[in-house]
Amino acid sequence: MFFKGLQDKFKVKSGLKYLRDEMEKPSSDEDRGKGILSVGCVVDTDNFQNAEKFYELIDDFSLRPNAIKIIGYKREYDKNSPYAIQIFSDKDLGWKGEIQNGYVLEFLGKRYDMLINYYDEDNFMMKLLSVKANARIKVGLGSLDPKINDLILNTPLKDFDLFKSELKKYLKVLNEL
Repeated sequence: MFFKGLQDKFKVKSGLKYLRDEMEKPSSDEDRGKGILSVGCVVDTDNFQNAEKFYELIDDFSLRPNAIKIIGYKREYDKNSPYAIQIFSDKDLGWKGEIQNGYVLEFLGKRYDMLINYYDEDNFMMKLLSVKANARIKVGLGSLDPKINDLILNTPLKDFDLFKSELKKYLKVLNEL
C-alpha cells in the first residue's frame, strides 16, 4: 500500500516535468491549410455532464458525421459502467507523462484541425492530454494557462450555447469557417 502511494507520487512528478517541458517548447507551425474539418474535444465531465452537445457542432460547422471526437475526464469512474463518451481518469497516468488508456491513445493518434479544451479547472491530466494532442488550433476557456490554447474564450463552462456562438464568431474572423 505504501509502495503504491509512493509510486503514484513519482508518476505525477515525472508527468509534471514532462508537461512543463512540453509547454516551454515553441508550437510547431504546420501548414495544413485553412478550414475546420475535424474537431477533438477534451471535456471535464465532472463539471459539464452534457458532453454530447459537442455533436451540435457538426451541423453548425457543416462537418462530416464522424468529424468530432470527444473524450471526457472524470476523477473517479467505474470501468464497467456505460458512458455516452469515452472516459479517462487520474488512474490512467503512467510514467513520464504517458496516459495508459486505449481511448486516449486512439484520441491522440489522430490529427485535428481544432482541439476544444472544455474545462475551467487547473487539472494536470486534462492539461497533459491537451498538450499531447496534435491540433492546428487549440481553443479553451479563459481560466486556463494561455500556453496551452491559441484562442481563449471567456465564457462560463455551463453556458455551452454562448461558447458555441463565440467560437463561431472568432473562427469567422480567423477565416477558418
